[in-house]
Amino acid sequence: MATLYQLHSTMATLRRSTEEMSRTWRTGDSILLLGSTPAFIDWLNAYLNDSDIDGIAGIYALADDIAQLTANTTGKLNLETKLTAILTDAEWVNLTQSSQIDKVVTIAL
Repeated sequence: MATLYQLHSTMATLRRSTEEMSRTWRTGDSILLLGSTPAFIDWLNAYLNDSDIDGIAGIYALADDIAQLTANTTGKLNLETKLTAILTDAEWVNLTQSSQIDKVVTIAL
């Protein structure tokens, strides 16, 4: 069984959020980036490399949240290649109810 970490952070709190997540991380867990957090994907990857977080099953973001970013930002980030999937709200619900996910933890600092 795995945990889905729903991460909602600003750039100022992203490192602290990643450290918080690392305290209970297990191989096979996943991350869902909420709000503007997908805009910091490159920083998140750097912080993940600095932490004890490995064996990530997937990193996801919501389509509605990505739509809130500017076209220039999304173009530069190339999120399609850095995320496992961009989810609709229905897909998000299905992911949280998946038999592979036994708990959902939201980290919003």
